Amino acid sequence: MKKSLVSITDFTKEEILRIMELAAGFEANPAQRLLIDKVIACLFFEPSTRTRLSFESAINRLGGRVIGFSDTTNTSVSKGETFHDTISTISNYCDMIVMRHSLEGAPRYASEIAKVPIVNAGDGSNQHPSQTLLDLYSIQKTQGTLDGINIMMVGDLKYGRTVHSLLQALSLFRTTFTFVSPQELRMPNEYKQYLSDRGIVYTETESMEEHIASADIIYMTRVQRERFRDPMEYERVKNAYILREAMLAGTKANTRVLHPLPRVNEIDPEVDSNPKAYYFQQTENGVYVRMAIINYLLNAN
Repeated sequence: MKKSLVSITDFTKEEILRIMELAAGFEANPAQRLLIDKVIACLFFEPSTRTRLSFESAINRLGGRVIGFSDTTNTSVSKGETFHDTISTISNYCDMIVMRHSLEGAPRYASEIAKVPIVNAGDGSNQHPSQTLLDLYSIQKTQGTLDGINIMMVGDLKYGRTVHSLLQALSLFRTTFTFVSPQELRMPNEYKQYLSDRGIVYTETESMEEHIASADIIYMTRVQRERFRDPMEYERVKNAYILREAMLAGTKANTRVLHPLPRVNEIDPEVDSNPKAYYFQQTENGVYVRMAIINYLLNAN
């Protein structure tokens, strides 16, 4: 029976830890040609740089082949073909579909249509499970564990699908959360309720400086212009939080700064040379984790 990764909740805690183990193996030895006879379709209905290219890099490193599109302009979608027909057709051409879509729930619907596994590479402001798994791998590498982490999530917590998925995954471990955002971009109530139902402690604040000294992970996010219908609302909050190097002076020795990227103004470039900045290494981790996801779902081992 095919298994898809549409939401991070599709994986159990044991499966998440298995992905961490596989990723470490691929990092140690990335040239493993386990997908020689496999074809993976990468369907990006919405723009992407890191996610699309890291998936393609992962597939190539595993010896598989990539088909698909990064722009629907030159596809039958532009002629009016339905999403149902697009997925039904393309699933005949491949062994797995990796897809990004602006509509929440599109990958879940695709998983009900397709004959092959679906990997959600981001759907609107809903979920981004492969990003979550690479974030977990980055946390595990820098902290030595996933248990007992104090994570500060900063910026766009309302529309940020990366923080939504990461919150759900970290709720499987003994995690303490600090949510830092302006009122307009607060973590949605359903995610806070998700934590409360599990007895997990969280703090909500508008002050980053107040809690930064206790954070193991500072998870910065971009205020996403594309999620705002009102340009004035975006302009009002776009520079609400900017991490500067001086702010890291009083943080723990093990503190690391993560960011799903792309960034705009929320991390000053001077932070890049600080040893606590980990966001570019985080992108490299994405290749190994996506190799692990593909390999696991296709049972290539």
